[in-house]
Amino acid sequence: MKQFTPSRAIARLPDQVFATQANRIAAVRSEGHDVILLGQGTPDQPTPPHILDALKEAISVSSNLQYPPFRGHDFLKEAVAAFYLREFGVEIDASTEVAILLGSKAGIVALPQTIVNPGESVIVPDPGYPDYLSGAALAGAKAVPLPLLEENAFLPDYSLLDPHDVANSRMLFLNYPSNPIGATATAEAFEATVAFADANDICVVHDLAYGGITFDGPTRSFLETPGAKETGIELFSLSKRFNMSGFRIAFAVGNASVISAIETYQDHLYVSAFTPVQLAAEAALLSSQDCVTNLSDLYQARRDVLFAKLEEIGWDAPLSGGSFFVWLPVAPGYTSQQFADKLLHEAHVAVTPGHFFGEYGEGYVRLSLIADASRLAEAINRIKVLGLFTPADVIKF
Repeated sequence: MKQFTPSRAIARLPDQVFATQANRIAAVRSEGHDVILLGQGTPDQPTPPHILDALKEAISVSSNLQYPPFRGHDFLKEAVAAFYLREFGVEIDASTEVAILLGSKAGIVALPQTIVNPGESVIVPDPGYPDYLSGAALAGAKAVPLPLLEENAFLPDYSLLDPHDVANSRMLFLNYPSNPIGATATAEAFEATVAFADANDICVVHDLAYGGITFDGPTRSFLETPGAKETGIELFSLSKRFNMSGFRIAFAVGNASVISAIETYQDHLYVSAFTPVQLAAEAALLSSQDCVTNLSDLYQARRDVLFAKLEEIGWDAPLSGGSFFVWLPVAPGYTSQQFADKLLHEAHVAVTPGHFFGEYGEGYVRLSLIADASRLAEAINRIKVLGLFTPADVIKF
């Protein structure tokens, strides 16, 4: 059979390292071992009933089963504007400053293609979500890593960037609460970002995928920062906040020129999201947010159990401030991959090696809080038996 060579754009895409990790885990499970899965990023809780009820009701209306408007329904854009005003005190023009997305992943990968030209650069957090690299690759852009260092509380320090890279950059991705680190942003960090972006004509894309899941105060929106809307946009996913990952619904809000570009791009790919899904999203945004508070409290309780167990075995780690991820340094003498493999094969605990998330992820592993507290405690008990850490009173919270 004739073989067709993939396009240069496809050839530029980074390797899908998570598939390799999944195969490693499957091999251990096939041997009959009970593997505690703490490497995934899929919520383990059900979608709240009131959102499902809205979906069921919408599906029963025949007109909702037709093509939706290309750029999404006005009712959902208006719900987004009402949500941002209520949650963050940010005024959004529903007609020009909201784009409906088929999941934030689609927006992340598409955005560089909307305003970045081939040969220009996209600044990406390192460690960071791998699809930031995918979007840059498809746009023919250079991905410039922005080191997020523990000594800086994993917040951006733009002085670490090469001035030549900055001059060539058109877009900057940030993500707080962070995947994979679990760090949260300060007002000062966002203010510095606005100043940096404004001075260098760079569009900021803040990925608020874990909005609502914070443990030390309310979630901070980038758009709360003075000047933020002039310098960029924010992506907001309903997947994690409302346990709606399979719905594939999200939105972008902020700078009208960027919103216009992504809507034009999507006009050529999609006929927006299924109308019943948009109605379910409207219900999620406009209804009581008690389900979100309860979910965040659940993750915080799991985090506290986990860190108590980490302290018990002497595993020193930065305390996660949000998302459902914990960023843990590996034991001395191991690479991230070696350490993850040891935990998988000898403790039957699956975590994600830090180097999957970039050069500065080496030396760490990512652990997810998507197992109940008893399983998290059992995972650390299994790791304790390996004797990798020396118990000490090192973690305070």
